[in-house]
Amino acid sequence: MKRMKLLTGVFLMLAVILSACGKENPSSEPAASTSTNQTATEGKSAEKSEEPPASSDTRVVKYLDQEYTLPSHIERIVITGAVEAMEDSIVLDVNPVGAITFSGKFPPLFESITKNAKSVGEKMEPNFETILSLKPDVILSSTKFKPEVIEKTKKIAPTIPYSHVSTNWEANLRLLGELSGKQEQAEQEIAKYKSDLEATKAQIGDTLKDKKVLAIRIRAGELYIYPEKVFFNPVLYEDLGLTAPAEVKAAKAQELISKEKIAELNPDVLFIQSLPDENKDTPNALEDFQKDPIIKSLNAFKNGKAFVNVVDPLMQGGTAFSKIEFLKAAAAKLTE
Repeated sequence: MKRMKLLTGVFLMLAVILSACGKENPSSEPAASTSTNQTATEGKSAEKSEEPPASSDTRVVKYLDQEYTLPSHIERIVITGAVEAMEDSIVLDVNPVGAITFSGKFPPLFESITKNAKSVGEKMEPNFETILSLKPDVILSSTKFKPEVIEKTKKIAPTIPYSHVSTNWEANLRLLGELSGKQEQAEQEIAKYKSDLEATKAQIGDTLKDKKVLAIRIRAGELYIYPEKVFFNPVLYEDLGLTAPAEVKAAKAQELISKEKIAELNPDVLFIQSLPDENKDTPNALEDFQKDPIIKSLNAFKNGKAFVNVVDPLMQGGTAFSKIEFLKAAAAKLTE
């Protein structure tokens, strides 16, 4: 009997031991597997965090022989200093989040693109704090800015100095087209201008052959002329093929010219641009110029070919917008 109880006890102990082993083995394998998977996942996470940002986050834009690394998707454009970029924005209907004000406000010329824009300062006086607050994707500054000003904007966002040189008007418009996703529209506007130019040349024909055509600007009560490739001169002398007066050919930059010298030139056609904001201290400068006996004796005045502000006097002259508008206005006046 005692032997029987002893054997029963042994069997019970074996059963307990075997049961414990059966429970331990299945649980240990998944635990090891989970540990391996977790290690692998952690390893992948570590590898991912060490990778450089995806190339799709940025793109390289080429403009006037320079390369600029910009965000791949651009929504917030700030324009400071570059009135040329604001004019181009009118052509392509681009709405910057920040733009230049003139005497503290956005003038009617830029109303279509500044309804939701915030002022970032006057033309050559950028407000860096406001620009920073706007969180721009890209800043279009001006090639007229000093290097130290551009360095400051670069610390805020990628900055492209927008050319103020009129011969770069196509490159400028294409740049803005690329930034705004309106490349096709930019190409269409360039092609349309060239087509309209040919039509205008055919319309004018030889009517201005051997005629003197001059464009001047009144600033601070003084009279100024510009080189052949500055102001509206490229439209007149390069695009329309008119002959530039010797004084214009000799000009190196904006140059002061006297009434007596204009009388000596005696232009047959005269385009006069005068902006009130540029003549605050001499508000009667334009009227005085027109009434001056020396000026009234010019062929242009005697023949009714002296035109005042045929386009908005705020226009720069060498942009796509300026060229488009001035060509239309000049064509209408020259064929009257």
